Amino acid sequence: MGHPWNAIPLEDYEAHMKLETVGQLSALNKMMKQQLSAYPIRTAAILGIAGGNGLEHVAPPLQMVYGIDINSQYLDACAQRYPNLRGILTLLQMDLCDPESQLPQVDLVIANLLVEYLGLSLFQNHIRKAVPPYVSCIIQQNPDDSLVSPSPYAYLFRDLEAAYSEIHPDDLISSMAEISMEQIHQDCFPLPNGKALLRLDFQKK
Repeated sequence: MGHPWNAIPLEDYEAHMKLETVGQLSALNKMMKQQLSAYPIRTAAILGIAGGNGLEHVAPPLQMVYGIDINSQYLDACAQRYPNLRGILTLLQMDLCDPESQLPQVDLVIANLLVEYLGLSLFQNHIRKAVPPYVSCIIQQNPDDSLVSPSPYAYLFRDLEAAYSEIHPDDLISSMAEISMEQIHQDCFPLPNGKALLRLDFQKK
């Protein structure tokens, strides 16, 4: 059986994320804008890019952005939605659950709502091999211990629960410190359902 993310249609995923009671699509878009403009970078890799939410914020001095996802249909949607980024956006199908996978060499790695599906050890391994100067992560805070917010689309995410493990921010900070990545920024974006998106940025020491 393939990875559960390959079984979730993009239109259903985005419909769930933009429900008023969920509010994650717009929140992630605003946070991505900040991530892409926070540091003096020319290259970036966005892990788990899905349909490319936030790519409209790609602007100079950024010269090359890699969009990485396990789902080839998501990547096809990115290419169709952002023809203006041709020559800047490179789309790569990659299973980051495979420890042998290799991230491109970039100035900034963005991992939003992804570390939860990789686990700290594997994410740490990817960053250790790629050695980016900056890493920006967004993790979801679930006060009610539920992964998926109630919605008509919630059934689509059932199979993801086995692949998901909640990440405590202190554990992420400690894990990154072990590979000489120092925390330099933290920001929290509350969501309408009581959950929150926590952004943690790191810089290579």
